[in-house]
Amino acid sequence: MTDTVVRPEKPSRSKRTPAGGAPAAPASAAEASEARIDVAGVTDLLLGTWADTRREAREMLKDPAFHRVDGLGMDEHRERVLGQLRLLVENGSVHRAFPKEYGGQENNGGNIAGFEELVAADPSLQIKSGVQWGLFGSAVLQLGTKEHHDKWLPGIMSLDIPGAFAMTETGHGSDVAAIGTTATYDPETEEFVLHTPFRGAWKDYLGNAALHGVAATVFAQLITNGVNHGVHCFYVPLRGGDGGFLPGIGGEDDGLKGGLNGIDNGRLHFDHVRIPRTNLLNRYGDVAADGTYSSDIKSPGRRFFTMLGTLVQGRVSLDGAASWASALGLYIAITYATQRRQFDSGAGTNEVVLLDYGKHQRRLLTRLATTYASIFAHDEFLQKFDAVFSGTADSDADREDLETLAAALKPLSTWHALDTLQEAREACGGAGFLFENRLVGLRQDLDIYATFEGDNNVLLQLVGKRLLSDYAKQFKGADAAKLVAYAAGQTAGNVFHGSGLRQLGQAVSDFGSTARSVERGLRAEQQHELLTERVQQMVADIAARLRPAAKLSKEEAAAVFNANQSELIEAARAHGELLQWEAFTDAVDGIEDAGTKRVLTWLRDLFGLGVIEKHLSWHLINGRLSTQRAAAVTSYIDRLCLRLRPHALDLVDAFGYEPEHVRAPIASGAEQARQDEAAAHYDALRESGELPTPEKSAHKR
Repeated sequence: MTDTVVRPEKPSRSKRTPAGGAPAAPASAAEASEARIDVAGVTDLLLGTWADTRREAREMLKDPAFHRVDGLGMDEHRERVLGQLRLLVENGSVHRAFPKEYGGQENNGGNIAGFEELVAADPSLQIKSGVQWGLFGSAVLQLGTKEHHDKWLPGIMSLDIPGAFAMTETGHGSDVAAIGTTATYDPETEEFVLHTPFRGAWKDYLGNAALHGVAATVFAQLITNGVNHGVHCFYVPLRGGDGGFLPGIGGEDDGLKGGLNGIDNGRLHFDHVRIPRTNLLNRYGDVAADGTYSSDIKSPGRRFFTMLGTLVQGRVSLDGAASWASALGLYIAITYATQRRQFDSGAGTNEVVLLDYGKHQRRLLTRLATTYASIFAHDEFLQKFDAVFSGTADSDADREDLETLAAALKPLSTWHALDTLQEAREACGGAGFLFENRLVGLRQDLDIYATFEGDNNVLLQLVGKRLLSDYAKQFKGADAAKLVAYAAGQTAGNVFHGSGLRQLGQAVSDFGSTARSVERGLRAEQQHELLTERVQQMVADIAARLRPAAKLSKEEAAAVFNANQSELIEAARAHGELLQWEAFTDAVDGIEDAGTKRVLTWLRDLFGLGVIEKHLSWHLINGRLSTQRAAAVTSYIDRLCLRLRPHALDLVDAFGYEPEHVRAPIASGAEQARQDEAAAHYDALRESGELPTPEKSAHKR
């Protein structure tokens, strides 16, 4: 039996879209029947600058040898992932970022793009390979010199030297500058003595540390001639040929975790372990045979951030992997929602497809919009990363911008992934709770992404400080006239917003159809204005509250900053959302196909208005929106969801995933087959006259 509602007359270009079943918003049915997206074109857009590399990786990952096997014990899972790393080497998939003289391609952006795709196979594989080549190997490459490269890179690339990245300590995670492990230079033997002085200084949560690592890049406080020159990185052998720890080195297995149990995370500690002076990765700081320290970067603080900045690719890859994990979760949930039926409409018709319910559209399509925004922002981010690491745009300012982007986007995408995978799981009911349908496994594995490479709130605080710094630069060296003009503008702005003049103007323009008013008045320019002004106003307000701290003691100033910390982190989050909106808009502006442009504009509007709705109280308090227009934002979001409903399958098909990547029975067509079987059963009963009469109908006779 066919559905009572009909899809737009113009057929979808998606090969998976079933006929019928999706109502369009009455106000936009004509538009919906005209516009359909070019699925292949949108796939190209989403795969981004390194689309060819992503396709190459996805083709490789069709091989079941790379797939996560549910139900494996921790030990079996660890050994399987180690074997998968060897397969990556055999396929030449780990060499992209390394120098050509060692068999690499010096393709930094492509390396990250290919690496991110591993999340669809098994997040444990993605992260363990990231430990080996993106952290351990990258530390040797980025912090070492040619002597180190010649000695260790070939073995790292071939996996003959599995290694750990020993930065984090039990007592210090995000605060790397305060780690307790020391490396004290002994000029008599020309050796560094690595030591863990207390339990909190144990290196912790390290991939490859529990079992497989034979060496580690260890971060420690470099001390020579009685002076602590801050955190530096050292190459330290860990295990001998028998797999046991070398003398003076100890450790523990972290054991079973909340996810990523294919990785052998563990702890390390050092008891006066001696390593040669030349094992210091000395690109940015060196110690001569007599113990004299030297560095081209005189400022200890700048030197520290330069060294850590070379390892920013971890945050870059987490941002992309989280975005694509969200895409995979939505592919599964939205596919299922277009096939699974539940409850009839009350008119005696067929049960209703889940995605035809308004709440289901709200819970999935809004997150789909955010996922698109996150993917588009990530590609711009990845371009910036490639430019810095290739040397085409590698100034101090470029590196600072890259670090700020990383700290702004990684929190948003990883939080979004957790939220999306949980909502997708719930949206699939009991089927979503089955491991075979991927959602619970992805949710478990992605959990740690929110604190990998820095706790998300700490990262956003770094962004907030950068925003304050840039804000302060506006007034550095400003003359009295400029400051007076700024003050007058602030006063005028406060009077304007605080007096309700803007609200009054909006109320007049909103008189009549608020829906039409919002549609006219909150398109691209107005969305951008609201999102931008929110960041600017929040930063200005925080700066004003922090200004008196300059005249206070350090303790009092710290208390003032602490009182404003939450607002600063929220401003940074608003900044990240603005970056995502702008990236989405840039992508839409570059689309030539009219139907695709229209649908993706609706999706961009859904993202932008969703962000505005989330912060409606702020916009109301600060007079940026009238109460009437604020109320209409929500209803317009619902209309956008209806408008996008016919395009839902096309939009997830555009992620470009094939059955081998999805591997979720509820997204395979099995549910549609079940529904068809049930419909055929009742049709046969009805035609034979054997269909029992419902009790309610029988009583009416």
